[in-house]
Amino acid sequence: MSRSVRTSPEGSERPLHEVYDTALLDLDGVVYAGGEAIAHAVDSLAEARGDGMHLAYVTNNALRTPDAVAGHLTELGIPTGAEDVITSAQAVARLISEQVPAGAKVLVIGGEGLRVALRERGLTPVDSADDDPAAVAQGYGGPDFPWGRFAEASYAVARGVPWFASNTDLTIPSGRGIAPGNGAAVQVVRIATGAEPQVAGKPLPPMHKETILRTGAKRPLVVGDRLDTDIEGAHNGGVDSLLVLTGVTDGAQLLAAPPQHRPTYVDADLRGLLSGQPAVTEDGEGFRCGGWTATAGPGHLELSGDGAQLDGLRALCAAAWTAAGDGTCTLDAEKALARLGL
Repeated sequence: MSRSVRTSPEGSERPLHEVYDTALLDLDGVVYAGGEAIAHAVDSLAEARGDGMHLAYVTNNALRTPDAVAGHLTELGIPTGAEDVITSAQAVARLISEQVPAGAKVLVIGGEGLRVALRERGLTPVDSADDDPAAVAQGYGGPDFPWGRFAEASYAVARGVPWFASNTDLTIPSGRGIAPGNGAAVQVVRIATGAEPQVAGKPLPPMHKETILRTGAKRPLVVGDRLDTDIEGAHNGGVDSLLVLTGVTDGAQLLAAPPQHRPTYVDADLRGLLSGQPAVTEDGEGFRCGGWTATAGPGHLELSGDGAQLDGLRALCAAAWTAAGDGTCTLDAEKALARLGL
């Protein structure tokens, strides 16, 4: 992907699963929600895999082990091996292993996924700041994680022990709504110590490095629902991305995206892997996609025409991102999005 500022979604005459050798798929909001498969996910992934695309599942959630994630996906009807799952726990474990002696003790503030990843790198998980750890590793520990674990991390970090976090996502989706994520827990230790952790997960380079090392992808496509993790991570790694609208990102957020949050492609769901992508073309002072034309008017975005909802959104992206340049679009898009039912 070009490092120049993106001002429009790209088109593709060929189906994306033929253009890219590996799909690097986020999980929550892309493949499943609340533990259940999202509509069209199972069939779309089966067709992409059957046509030769390698599927890898990349998650910032450090709680579950790759075996557990693979088992869940297989139960949903998506046959998956543990080797196809890459977690932020694995990324942070590698990051730590590059900075501490082999076999070093690491204070674990998190769940089993983090412990397994540390052992994989030859490190020794411990539970107390009094165990003389060489590092502190913090990852999501689940909704019932004991408060005292944050104190344990704070004691070690305050003594100068290097602190690492699997990721800093402030929220995490659950079956009942949006819950505090590991980033909120990291903030607790930050407040207590004034320290800053080294972070491994999306959108930062250690996670992309881990993913490429484990998958061997040559032409990867990042597929995600979050602009600030999935899409920014693809931008930082210099690879293309597909945003699906089955998760947290809505139309207004997409139009206001700064350059590092602008995806290469936009589609409704994972069926987008199986199709080409319509091109957005300049049309006078506006941008046309399908039957829609979008323009940047005085203080607001305008949309005229008719056609498929996603074509209108793609045209609006081009108008908004072009108007914003290397900044954030502040034009009012409410009426234009309302025409699309978004």
